[in-house]
Amino acid sequence: MTPTATSKHLAVILRVGVFALIAILGYFIFPNVMAFFGVPQLVLAALGTFAAAAVANAIALRIYERGQLADIGLNWTAASRRNLLLGVAGGLGAALVVLVGPILARAADLEPIPDQRLHWPSVLYVSLVLLFGAVGEEMLFRGYAFQVLVHAIGPFATILPMGVVFGLAHSLNQNFTALALLNTILWGVVLGYAFIRSGDLWLPIGLHFGWNWTLPLFGANLSGFTMDVTGYALQWKIGALWSGGAYGPEGGLLTSAIVVALLFFLHRAPIQQQDAFLLREAS
Repeated sequence: MTPTATSKHLAVILRVGVFALIAILGYFIFPNVMAFFGVPQLVLAALGTFAAAAVANAIALRIYERGQLADIGLNWTAASRRNLLLGVAGGLGAALVVLVGPILARAADLEPIPDQRLHWPSVLYVSLVLLFGAVGEEMLFRGYAFQVLVHAIGPFATILPMGVVFGLAHSLNQNFTALALLNTILWGVVLGYAFIRSGDLWLPIGLHFGWNWTLPLFGANLSGFTMDVTGYALQWKIGALWSGGAYGPEGGLLTSAIVVALLFFLHRAPIQQQDAFLLREAS
């Protein structure tokens, strides 16, 4: 390895390391500050991640690229709006297959929860929390560090390792299982590939949010969280291996199958490729 190549690799390690250090510090600081003020657990998880990711991306971009937060793929253009809607449709559609399919097949029932009913303010509140959570996780796992690594070592050498990190980051969630880990890693691969296909973060944000938003509406647990926003709960008649049990559908084989199908969806979908700032060749 030549001295020039060595220095380039060290520069990449430094940039990724600084981003990771700031993100980790933020991930501990922001949630603890919010917990001190009595912020609910779900909001704490979503906004804590969002704040840590936004600060880490903004600082790393400013230090090394003299850039701004939008340069990680958050520019708001006609193409990004199209990609966002396409992503939401893909995530929502995938969730509907996993949820409505079993209901139609009599493998699950949608049952009312006693003494609870639909509250539109609660739906709006949960929707906003889930949106911030999706944006925060995409900035964290498909933002600055991910894009720097894609530019340095290529997409295929980056997507799977970052998918593993994405999976392990959820391992402290309630009722987490080995299959939930595998499915979350697969989701990380899909979301990483979505960025490569689009060149922006809006496509993976849309996929992430569309999936996360649909599950609670059907009364299904989301990554171990129970939200009860519509007054209905999904009661499974099949085993946890397929349904995901207490973790929710993301811990079951139904999700394993649909996540693989999403890769084919992304491969064929009419996605508008954008010019990713951090993937440009240096002039």
